[in-house]
Amino acid sequence: MRTSYAVTHPEATHHVERVVGGWHDSRLTPADLSAAASIAQALRAQIPDGADAQLFSSDLQRTGQTAEKIAELFGVKPFLDPRLREKSYGAAGGRPQEWLDQRFVPPPAAGERLEHDEGVEGAETKAALAQRIYAAMDEILQRPCEHQIIVTHGGSLTFVVTSWIKMPIKAVGHAGFRAPSGSITTLHEDDFFHNRTVVKLGDTRHLDSTEAG
Repeated sequence: MRTSYAVTHPEATHHVERVVGGWHDSRLTPADLSAAASIAQALRAQIPDGADAQLFSSDLQRTGQTAEKIAELFGVKPFLDPRLREKSYGAAGGRPQEWLDQRFVPPPAAGERLEHDEGVEGAETKAALAQRIYAAMDEILQRPCEHQIIVTHGGSLTFVVTSWIKMPIKAVGHAGFRAPSGSITTLHEDDFFHNRTVVKLGDTRHLDSTEAG
């Protein structure tokens, strides 16, 4: 039996500054650090004391800071993996969102979507993003552990989920699993049928007390 918890980091400085995220190495704001602590507490409430748990994270600062809050409660060291990063927007990273909006070429409704060129120099294709997330997930899931926490980004979450359900990369051209910042997506594999289930997508109930405070 295995349960994986895919965490999307809380909102970060690039959201506040209205600049493009991607590989731009933004940080969590003080309020976001409080949200990260709430994520950690929610996970601690779901995973029994003494249970074997592993923690994996994108190596960007905003995910690393989120993982640090989780690591403090679980007493584990996070494995930092650049393959869990958000999609790279190439030359747009760190620029005003309006700069990207003026140049972005959306994918076609039909036809080639995985290798679609979005019109921004150095931006990753959907295929490249999916391939690196799948590679990271393959290694994570080869590790025997009952509970695995994966701290990643909103755009990358789609491919964490499609990898979990073993959707072939060639079939993910139209896939999209959207979840709010600071959410927890719970994924479960039973030990009888070995079916992989998406139990909860983008749960943010743990943030209610944070927002109220």
